[in-house]
Amino acid sequence: MSLRLTADKDSGVAVVTLDRPDRLNAIDLALRDELVAVWRELRFDDAVRAVVLTGAGERAFCTGLDRDAVVPQPSSPYMMDDPLLRVGPKSNDLWKPVVAAVRGMACGGAFYLLGEADFVVADPTATFFDPHTAYGMVSAYESMLMALRMPYGEAARMALMGNAERLSARRAHEIGLVSEVTEPGGALDAAVGCAAVIAGYPTEGVQGTVRALWAVREAALAQAFAQAPHLIALGNLPADRQAELFAARRAGGYRVR
Repeated sequence: MSLRLTADKDSGVAVVTLDRPDRLNAIDLALRDELVAVWRELRFDDAVRAVVLTGAGERAFCTGLDRDAVVPQPSSPYMMDDPLLRVGPKSNDLWKPVVAAVRGMACGGAFYLLGEADFVVADPTATFFDPHTAYGMVSAYESMLMALRMPYGEAARMALMGNAERLSARRAHEIGLVSEVTEPGGALDAAVGCAAVIAGYPTEGVQGTVRALWAVREAALAQAFAQAPHLIALGNLPADRQAELFAARRAGGYRVR
């Protein structure tokens, strides 16, 4: 198992932990399936009234899709399977509040998860970036989700600058991507504390509020997501060329702002 679920029945808070620290909590197809299963499971557990999502280890919250994952694709150019498109709680019809606790790197496909969290609490070590363009790939779903979480210019800069820049926890807080920057090592405890407060309120009102907030975003996302497969098919380099660019990346060749 690459996913841990713990639940405190007294507080009503469950903690979902991506548990592949040796792979920087990158999501392979098995972890994708585990995430889908746990969101569906939590829909039926009335003892859980709020959820915290985090990543194991100190280096990363999540670094997106595992590059070793083999994703079968239909041969038709009109059909494309995105392995992470249904990986988040909202995509699985979970309307319990989800608070993300981020420590270390959160990049690329991690934005499928952060984009469906209700708010984000960050450790000072947290950094956010989107490497797609550096590897000859279109940032479609990821940048669409982030464009609804931060000012357009910041979302565009993060998507277009690729590996050259990382957004610090401080800057992420300034632009609204992150709601709180904690003391070092404090993000998970702070997120659990927020979740416990929310879980103490009447359930129906909380879940109705989550659903109402998401309703503001989902119409825009539905229209944007409809364009994503075509943009990816047109703009992505062949897989072997992407792999060459990934292999040629330079360690530490970025600035944090």
